[in-house]
Formats: sequence, structure tokens, C-alpha cells
Amino acid sequence: MRATSCRLLKSTDLVSGSPLTLPEVFSNNDEGLINKKLPKELLLRIFSFLDIVTLCRCAQISKAWNILALDGSNWQRIDLFNFQTDVEGRVVENISKRCGGFLRKLSLRGCIGVGDSSLKTFAQNCRNIEHLNLNGCTKITDSTCYSLSRFCSKLKHLDLTSCVSITNSSLKGISEGCRNLEYLNLSWCDQITKDGIEALVRGCRGLKALLLRGCTQLEDEALKHIQNYCHELVSLNLQSCSRVTDEGVVQICRGCHRLQALCLSGCSHLTDASLTALALNCPRLHHYLFLPCASHPRILEAARCSHLTDAGFTLLARVGCAPPLFPFLPHLADVTIMEVPSGLLPGTRDLVGMVIHSLPPPLTFTCPHCAQAPRPMPSQSLFCG
Repeated sequence: MRATSCRLLKSTDLVSGSPLTLPEVFSNNDEGLINKKLPKELLLRIFSFLDIVTLCRCAQISKAWNILALDGSNWQRIDLFNFQTDVEGRVVENISKRCGGFLRKLSLRGCIGVGDSSLKTFAQNCRNIEHLNLNGCTKITDSTCYSLSRFCSKLKHLDLTSCVSITNSSLKGISEGCRNLEYLNLSWCDQITKDGIEALVRGCRGLKALLLRGCTQLEDEALKHIQNYCHELVSLNLQSCSRVTDEGVVQICRGCHRLQALCLSGCSHLTDASLTALALNCPRLHHYLFLPCASHPRILEAARCSHLTDAGFTLLARVGCAPPLFPFLPHLADVTIMEVPSGLLPGTRDLVGMVIHSLPPPLTFTCPHCAQAPRPMPSQSLFCG
């Protein structure tokens, strides 16, 4: 069935339209009982609940159902991930012609066969698109972002993960034409620098989530620009941005008071100054990440941040921050482990777990809120929860 669906998606005749109108088909050529008993508006409503594969099946039943199944109103949200190896530029162009202004959400994640030309056609036809996922579309360049900027002003969510040809020019274009953007993922777009970030945030001041994992050229100055313009920012991911220091984190804390989730995994230059700034300036922050980001909220993780010590984590605990995860922190001692649970009161019931790895012995653990007796850490590793 997957192969059949792919053939249908590639078929110009089916996806780009039929010369017959729905009333003509129903009145002249289709004797199906369901088509006689149910109004076409009701049938169309039923079709709107079907997924892409089922719609492709229905499109092969009859001419009337072909028109119903491929009506643009049924294709407002499309995810082609399951067809990624078969999706070519022509598929995207045909779908865009069929859906037109109906399409609101499109995922082309992993569709490596899609390039700039087809996405330009898409942008021209689907000007009401709000959510676009181009994760892993490695063929696209700045040209695609220019097209989105020119035609897709309603875009709110854009994922450009691993689109390695994207440069600062793309961000300048996006900032000029996509000012409603709320979510942008630039992970592993390693050509991005502070100049691109500055251009982006000047135009897209409503950003709520910005993911910059693996943007290794970013330095503290980029974070200063974010601080100046992104006051609505809720989530920021700086994993593996190894040039970021305490100065950059302090700037973020001073300007982004709505911040709730932060990933600093692999930012090895950070010290307790960053933890102090977070504790004092970001009261809504409940998800600190110093590891590759976990999915469970209310967990504090720390990895490869070897300059962090008891003092910083104790302060976090005392102001009521998230339950902790402490791997690979050589300067952590018993005092931190004892301070965190007590500092979390009265919210200790939200403690999901605490993991401690690679701490120098001897180290014992007592958690009065977990109803567990003191015990040594086996193999320098402990989970409590």
C-alpha cells in the first residue's frame, strides 16, 4: 500500500487536479449508494478525518471519491516522513498545487530528494503555511529561505535541523518576511554566526523557542543579541555551543525572564556564575539541561560542565528550582545532595529522580523525603526516585 500511495502522490493527474467537477461526477457517472444518500458536503467532512494513506486509497475507488479525497481542504496537515525515500521535488510541487491556501502544516523531515526549486513552488502556492519541518533536507540552501520569506508571512514554526548549507543570509531573509515566527530550529547549521542571530532576532522578536544545537561558531555576543530582542523566549537550546561562557548565560538571564527550559550541554566553560544568574534572574526556569536534552520536565542535568560546584547547585535548590540530575561533576560533595531535597520544599513531591555518576568516593547519600536510609553509592553511581 505504501508503494501505491507513493505512485498516487507522484501522479500529476491525480494530485494536480481533475477536469471534472464534483457535481458532474455525482450526477452523471457515479451510481454508488453512499454517494446518493449522503450530501457531498458530509462526505467531504468524513474524508477530512482520514490520514494520508487512507485518502490515497479512497482516491482510487471512483472518480467522485478521487475528487473528494484529493480536495485541498483534506490536506491541511501533511507528514511525508514515512515516504521520505520516495518523495521527490515533483511530489511537493503537486501537493502544493492541490492544497494551495488550505495547507497549514507540512513535514518533509528526512526527504533528502527535495530541493530549492520545488520548495519555491510550494511557497508560492501555500502562502498560509504555519508549520514547516525541513529537518534533514540537506539539498536546500539560502534560496529556500528567501522563498519562504517572500511568500510565507504566516509561518510560525520552522525546523531547519541539519540543513548545513543554510547561512546568515537565510536568517536575514527570514527576519524580513516571517516576523510571526515563534519556533526556529537551526540545530547543526554550523555556518550560522552572531551576525545571523542578530539579523534574525531584530525581525522575529516574538520567538518563543530557539534551538541552536551544534552551532559551534556562536559566542557570547550572539546571546547578547538574543537578550536584547527576544523577551518572549521560553526555550533555548545551546547544546555543544562550546564557545559560550558565563558572560553569555548572564546576559540571557538578564533579558529573558520568561525562560522555562535551557540546554547547556557541552558548554564546558561555564562555572557557578551561570547557575547564580539562573537562580536569581529566571524564576520560571524549571528545566535546566547540561546533558543532551531529556524529555521529562523538572529535571536538572549537568554533564561536561566540570567547573560547576556545590555553591551553584545549593543556590538553585534554595530558590526552589528543578529536581536535579548530577552526572560527571567532580567538584560535587555531600552538601549538595543534602541541600537539594530540603531546598525543594514544599514541592519535593515533584522530585522524579536524582542520578549521580562519577563522583569521587567516599560519598554517602541520605534522602529524608524518599524514605530511604543512608547508603553508600555503588560503583560511584546512584539513582533515587
